[in-house]
Amino acid sequence: MQISSDQGKLMALLVRLMRAKKAIEVGVFTGYSSLSVALALPEDGRLIACDVSEEYTTIARKYWQLAGVADKIDLRIAPAIETLDQLLQDQAETFDFAFIDADKGNYANYYDRIFSLIRSGGLILIDNVLWSGRVADKTDDDKITNTIRAFNAKIAQDDRVFATILPIADGLTLALKK
Repeated sequence: MQISSDQGKLMALLVRLMRAKKAIEVGVFTGYSSLSVALALPEDGRLIACDVSEEYTTIARKYWQLAGVADKIDLRIAPAIETLDQLLQDQAETFDFAFIDADKGNYANYYDRIFSLIRSGGLILIDNVLWSGRVADKTDDDKITNTIRAFNAKIAQDDRVFATILPIADGLTLALKK
């Protein structure tokens, strides 16, 4: 459930390249992706990290503290849909960078909300979009596989973004908001 080290390095590079200052993440797990982003943010940069697990995010908090970035990360323990809806009330189009890596059944819901939170020129990354190659197997009729296929089609047809899928780790979509 953790991103690969090459994904973490790519995310950090992208954050630095775009000089992002405000980021959001849906799905923290043990915090490696959050750590990668927070380390790349400038001193005054901030990351809102959304997750529902106190158990896993306790591990994340430990490593954020050890790396000296805990003060850059605002962890929100609640269903991400609720957190995103709250943020939409007063922070629409203010985020530079977003990463989605949580329950696959809600990817479309997360994307729709994140899209409204990201500024024009902001970048949205979505993990696991190749689903171990299962999305390319026409005989695979699993519910999650079909959900990810539909999500990938949604992004491909979304003319509000420039998007591509990178075959890094389990597939990473990059969607740049026009």
